[in-house]
Amino acid sequence: MPRKPNSPFRPPQKKSEAIEILDRPARPPRGGRESARDEDAQPQDPNAHLNADPRAPRSPRGGRGGSRQGGDASRREDAHLSALGQVERGERTPRGRPQGQAKGRNNAPTTLTEPERLQKVLAQAGVASRREIEEWVVAGRISVNGLPASLGQKIGPGDRVKVNGKLIPLRFTQRSPRVLIYHKPEGEIVSRDDPEGRPTVFERLPVLRKGRWLAVGRLDFNTSGLLLFTNDGDLANKLMHPRYELEREYAVRLLGELAEEQAKSLTEGVQLEDGPAKFNTLRDEGGEGANHWYRVTISEGRNREVRRMFEAVGLTVSRLMRVRYGAVELPARLKRGMWMEMPEADACKLAGVAAPQRQGQDEKRAKRPPKMHRTTPSSR
Repeated sequence: MPRKPNSPFRPPQKKSEAIEILDRPARPPRGGRESARDEDAQPQDPNAHLNADPRAPRSPRGGRGGSRQGGDASRREDAHLSALGQVERGERTPRGRPQGQAKGRNNAPTTLTEPERLQKVLAQAGVASRREIEEWVVAGRISVNGLPASLGQKIGPGDRVKVNGKLIPLRFTQRSPRVLIYHKPEGEIVSRDDPEGRPTVFERLPVLRKGRWLAVGRLDFNTSGLLLFTNDGDLANKLMHPRYELEREYAVRLLGELAEEQAKSLTEGVQLEDGPAKFNTLRDEGGEGANHWYRVTISEGRNREVRRMFEAVGLTVSRLMRVRYGAVELPARLKRGMWMEMPEADACKLAGVAAPQRQGQDEKRAKRPPKMHRTTPSSR
């Protein structure tokens, strides 16, 4: 269309991008109503865009300004959410709790950032007890990053540890220990390999995917009763080390009756080949005929110690059964050759660690009474 001769030509003034964003007029509603005048929408101060709030929400694509609720979008109470980003579901931090410490069962376990001693990490992984690992280090059976390990050496997540040339997968996270309660019958040996080919207690235990079961102490071939197993080397060391002095209780059947002087010497101390020994308590449990039952407690676990103590006073033990180890008692309904797993909360309490919080089905499952299992030993 030709320009009228009396109207001067004025080239359009080009605005900066910032002014265009702030001054973009809203799309007029349907019905042909005119948009607002330029001078009403444009700020009077040419530098006003420099003072604009950078967190103010921009209009969605398509030119529609404001919000569904109407009014100035920059004055909405939740206007900062569109600039800072909407918090996704599951990422909102609870009130009063620092970010990264939200409570929930799906949170990843805390990773230990500080290096730990080699024997502690391997014991937690169920490789062996701390005492055994120290012996392996001295024998040169353990290497760290291709070099022989040393006693007291600390390792971290980036170190490669090998035992007898085999790489050990290590986890630097806290996990709940597992504990098995086993009623050992007579005729089984507490060892993984026996040159004589006798049945072992490990043949009845469930298979572990990672680590291995560690026997807490030992029982003689002809001794029955309570035997504990765990996959945590630290817990095994805590239950077995002499400095903790965990009390063991035995039911003893003797051939003959114990005299008062003999009972006094057993509680005061008798001399054995490997040093003095004594019972903490000795209680008469009665009996008929030549067999008489007694209950004794002792805070040591030397080889055949109870039998040798009675032999030192001239009496023979015809039957020996362990009924308690520390705070763990042999359940009455756990028959010979059967095992049960200790509830997770009890195992954590025994180890002195905090039990994980369970919810929903996991909480109901944790409250169920433990099941009794009987495993048939594998044929040789």
